[in-house]
Amino acid sequence: MKIKVNFFDKELLKGYGSILSIVSVIFSFIFIFVKISDSYKLFAGIVFFIFLLVLYIFLWLRANLLTRTQLLINNSIVNIRVGDIFNEIDLKVIAFNEYFDTQVDNKIVSDNTLNGKYINNVVRDCDSLDNLIETNNHLIDMIVESNVSRRDGKKSRYKLGTILEVDTYLLTAFSKFDNENRAYLSMEEYVNFLLNFWNEVDIVYCGRSISIPLFGSGITRMKGYDTITDQELLELLIWSFKVSRIKFTYPSVVSILIHESKKDKINFYKLKRAL
Repeated sequence: MKIKVNFFDKELLKGYGSILSIVSVIFSFIFIFVKISDSYKLFAGIVFFIFLLVLYIFLWLRANLLTRTQLLINNSIVNIRVGDIFNEIDLKVIAFNEYFDTQVDNKIVSDNTLNGKYINNVVRDCDSLDNLIETNNHLIDMIVESNVSRRDGKKSRYKLGTILEVDTYLLTAFSKFDNENRAYLSMEEYVNFLLNFWNEVDIVYCGRSISIPLFGSGITRMKGYDTITDQELLELLIWSFKVSRIKFTYPSVVSILIHESKKDKINFYKLKRAL
């Protein structure tokens, strides 16, 4: 078990204090009717102390072992949990690059990314997908420029956050590409992507639940923020949802999925405090 919550964490102590006050009231009420003889008072005191210590250790262990939490933001339910986006039932978001490239050759699109796995394992006809991307009216409106000097891949560059709905998947333009087809983003571009992304989601979700990955977790070139953590990226994602003012009416919910390999990097207990 990786220690993500300190033993004397302030929020943990605060929560423990709330529970302790309830326990104290219960025992005070019990002792109104139950008398303990003097010969057993020391033993009862030791047992009670051990009980309180075990209770605190249980709460501390639970905080460290959490793999999910639920937040209420703008009257919308947001679930943050460990999961595989391809196993979800409702709308699933897949991050593409700003060109919506579909060439999985480990030069433009890596087969280890969600983008590559989606194309290799979900897309049955890549030519049809390419045609849909090129002819979709919304995407045409979101073209920023035509990069005719680009040697490999597609030429049309789209506004970050642009969404194309394909069956139960929402494909979104997320990462920028340099001349060597390496993904990168600045923090300003990342925030702008998030805000535009939620605006696009607000248009297409139509009362359906949506599952999204932790955007940016796999990007090593976050310009100006070389040491940004997955926890910080997640908190930014939650913040962007809050300021977007988008509302998911029950029973539709937002699920932010953390890959199994990343769960030890996320302090789920801290997320409610991050709000």
